[in-house]
Amino acid sequence: MRKYIVSILFVAILVPAWCAGSPSEKKKKIKPPKNIILLIGDGMGTPQVYAGYTAKHGNMNITNMAVSGFSITYSANDYITDSGAGATALSSGIKTNNASIGVDASGKPVETILEMAEKRGLSTGLISTSAITHATPASFIAHTANRSKYADIAFDFLKTDIDVFIGGGYNHFAHRADSLNLIDSLKARGYFVARDLKDVDIPSTHRLAALLADEHMPRMSKGRGNMLPDATEMALKILKRNKKGFFIMVEGSQIDWGGHDNDVAYIVDEVVDFDNAVGKALQFAAKDGETLVIVTADHETGGLGLIGGNIATGDVQGAFLTKDHTATMVPLFAFGPGSELFTGVMQNTDVFEKCAGLLGFK
Repeated sequence: MRKYIVSILFVAILVPAWCAGSPSEKKKKIKPPKNIILLIGDGMGTPQVYAGYTAKHGNMNITNMAVSGFSITYSANDYITDSGAGATALSSGIKTNNASIGVDASGKPVETILEMAEKRGLSTGLISTSAITHATPASFIAHTANRSKYADIAFDFLKTDIDVFIGGGYNHFAHRADSLNLIDSLKARGYFVARDLKDVDIPSTHRLAALLADEHMPRMSKGRGNMLPDATEMALKILKRNKKGFFIMVEGSQIDWGGHDNDVAYIVDEVVDFDNAVGKALQFAAKDGETLVIVTADHETGGLGLIGGNIATGDVQGAFLTKDHTATMVPLFAFGPGSELFTGVMQNTDVFEKCAGLLGFK
C-alpha cells in the first residue's frame, strides 16, 4: 500500500513539471511569421482526413505537416456548432450563437483577423468553393446575426480593403432585390472582376474579385476542375507583393456538403481537392520561409465512420451517424514559423488568439 501511495505522489508531483517544460523551453523565442494562410476544410473531421489519405494512397499533404492537434468547436448556444459560429470563432476569437457571423452572442459586431490585418497594412484574401458570401468566408468580413442575408453580406465586401476574393456568388453582387450593381462598385474601387480564372492576368492584377459561379461552385465530379488549388496559387502570387505580409483564408466548402448527403465519394473528392490546395500553400511556405500554414475545420459533418478500405487501391467505405453536424473535436495541423503553438487540444477561439498574437495584433 505504501509503495502505491508513494507512486501516486511521485506522478502527481512530477507530471505537472514534465508538462510545463524545462526553463530553456519556456525562454525559447518563437519566430513570428510575416504571412498566415489559414485553410478550413468545412465539415472535415479526422475520418474525412483519413478518407483522403486512403484515396491518395498515403501521399497526403495535410498528414505530412509535422505539427498537429485538435480543436473543440461548440458554439455559444449549442453543443454542436454551425459553420457561422464555428468560423467566427476562428476569425475573431469569439464564441457566438449558431447562424451568426462576425458578431458576438449579443449580436454586437466583433473585429476579425482579416480586418485587423487590413488596418495594419497587410494584404488579405478569401477563397471558397461555395459562394464567397456563404457562412465561412463571410465570417471573416461581414457582421450579422443571420448568415442567410447574402445581399447584405455582399455589400460588406465594399466596406473593406480586401485585396483578393475568389468563389461563387456573382448573383449576390449583380442581381439584387435592391437593384444595386455591386459589380460596377467593385470596378470603381479598382478590382478586376473575373468570371473565369483564365481571364486573370496576374502581373497586371492588384485587386481581384473572381466570382466564378452565379451561386455556389459545382462539386468536383460535376466540373469544378482545379479551381481551388489554382485559385490558391493565384492569390498567393498577388498577395506576396506586399512587403508587410498577408493573411488569407482558403475554404474547402463542400466536404461539408458531402457529409450532409452521406456521400462518401463526394467527401473523398472534396478532401482530395482541398489537400491539393494545401499542397500549393505548403509549396509557397517552404520556399518563402516566412509563412505559417494552418489547416483545420469549423466542425465535423455526418458522423462519418470508416468501415473498410484499401490504401493500395484508394478504396474507402464509410457509414454515417447523422446528416447534420456533430460535436466531435476536429483536427488541427500547422507548418512554418509559429507552428509549434498549434499542438495539443485547444478551443477553436485559440486559433485566432495565436494567429493574432504571432502577427502582433493586440
